[in-house]
Amino acid sequence: MTPIDILRKYWGYDSFRPMQEDIIRSVLTGTDTLAVLPTGGGKSVCFQVPALSREGACLVVTPLIALMQDQVQQLQARGIPAVALHSGLSFGEVRDILRDTVRGSYRFLYVSPERLGTTVFSEALPWLPLSLVAVDEAHCISQWGYDFRPSYLEIARLREAKPKVPVLALTASATPEVQKDIMTQLRMKEPALFRQSFERPNLSYSVFRVDARVTRLKEILRKVPGSAIVYCKTRKRTTEIAGLLQDEGIPASSYHAGLPAEERKDRQDAWIRNQIRVMVCTNAFGMGIDKPDVRLVVHTTPPDCLENYYQEAGRAGRDGKKAYAVLLYHQADLDDLIAYPDIRFPSMHIIRTVYQAMVNYLQLPVGLGQDTSYAFDVQDFIRKFRLSMPEVLNSLQALQQGGVLTFHEQLFIPSTVQVLSGRDDLEALADMHPDLDALMKILLRTHGGIFDHPASVSEKNLAWLAKSDPQVLVKNLVRLAKMGLIEYKPRKETPYIRFLQNRVGAPDLYIDPKAYKARKEIFVRRVETMTRYIQLQEGCRAAFIGRYFGDEDIRDCGVCDLCLNRRKQGLQPKGYQELETRAREILSRGPLTAGELLKKMQPVKSELFWELVSDWSAERWIITGRDGRIRLK
Repeated sequence: MTPIDILRKYWGYDSFRPMQEDIIRSVLTGTDTLAVLPTGGGKSVCFQVPALSREGACLVVTPLIALMQDQVQQLQARGIPAVALHSGLSFGEVRDILRDTVRGSYRFLYVSPERLGTTVFSEALPWLPLSLVAVDEAHCISQWGYDFRPSYLEIARLREAKPKVPVLALTASATPEVQKDIMTQLRMKEPALFRQSFERPNLSYSVFRVDARVTRLKEILRKVPGSAIVYCKTRKRTTEIAGLLQDEGIPASSYHAGLPAEERKDRQDAWIRNQIRVMVCTNAFGMGIDKPDVRLVVHTTPPDCLENYYQEAGRAGRDGKKAYAVLLYHQADLDDLIAYPDIRFPSMHIIRTVYQAMVNYLQLPVGLGQDTSYAFDVQDFIRKFRLSMPEVLNSLQALQQGGVLTFHEQLFIPSTVQVLSGRDDLEALADMHPDLDALMKILLRTHGGIFDHPASVSEKNLAWLAKSDPQVLVKNLVRLAKMGLIEYKPRKETPYIRFLQNRVGAPDLYIDPKAYKARKEIFVRRVETMTRYIQLQEGCRAAFIGRYFGDEDIRDCGVCDLCLNRRKQGLQPKGYQELETRAREILSRGPLTAGELLKKMQPVKSELFWELVSDWSAERWIITGRDGRIRLK
């Protein structure tokens, strides 16, 4: 099948989005490719379609476990065999998945980057029938990227084992420096670079210095109807603001990583279906969510870098209709931003203190721990060792970027079911247990390939299909498992740490000081860029963002707060008076509708026209009659 045939068959679309087809053609010619597509640009189709055009499996490297699981479920729902290989799996589960991939059971193998360096993966790699390697969030491989992860460097070793397999690297936000480093680190040969324009003509950026954030937020929500996202810095603040909005009669809910997975999913689904208008959340929300009709994104405090702000603000207006991205700040926020690098990059003394407390908490002896995962209750750890949350989280980040360990604050592994029974057992089940037979038929109908490999399932969705209570459904799944007819693994949800090295004594803990200092200096520059964006007084906010990411051809948007202010100021006083004189002269000949007046005043822009009419009405020299026509008073 051709790429367009595959798109139609599995996704139901008749055409590709801009640049998708060019990227797919590049990949199909075997060319190493880097695609910089703005958030919402449809990156997954760029590797999923060409992978289905070739024999073999596509290896997808991504650090986002929740997104990994979501894409696997979407592919399985389309009848495409896919599986995720991440740090929450046991050695036996990893070995079985790799063995089945070698046998051709899967078309897509999703892998977290830390899995690439494990012995079991390295041993299986030569035998994996790979057609394509897709590297998502590719900025993570660059030490100059805002979210550098050393485990991504293992991809270079993968290229040595599979030199003829093309690589497609994808990212939504990479500066020119990071783009070059991605291609270098991935050892791309004569790579093709595709970079969409960062212009979003329908998205208006604004920044407001405020004294009362919630008061201003309510005003904005009243002025801008439709679905909205409100980003907050802390989990506690999401709950507080959601409650205040609810008190005002605004349908709102909160979302953060501390909520149970099922509750997060329920709230997210309600927001996607527009049962909830406003989602008040931390930056844990939004990744991988395709909701095109978001009209407003508000940040109640500034993010620490423009990369994060661009991705989060860019979730507004993906349908191409008018949308707004608003950032609110206090002067204290700027002071905190400037001071933040010293908090974000703690001293080695603090890092060693946290490391020592952590290995004591986990009761990990010196010389052990490499390639081992441990459940890690951060709140309990902080309480027992009397440490602060910023010290712990930033030290863990330093240890992760130093290649000592990986830390996932929220690991969610969905429930899985694999059918083990044969036809005779299924026929007997229908006679002896009709209630269980009905559930088995639902499993077989809704999950293709469930005989061959574990399928991710949602107990809540199964309960809805079976018209059953979720608790009763879980009990029935357990019954089927005890009868040996299925293998059922309930979902797991817990923060965890995986050690990449054996434990050492705290004084012997080593993080490269030059690399650590360089990352801090880069972070300082990012903070300075974010601060400049906030304090920008002239120019264009959209153009500022685009040029930061290397889009030198970007034009002023004309709709951000700075562009609108410049337009008004440019008319004072002479230009404004000239337009007023023209309007008076035209209306002196007789009343006109607004459209007729606008046409006669061309080439004035319609947005400016309505602002001027509003001003003139306030001055009481024009009025609108009952017939809707504008006339001189």
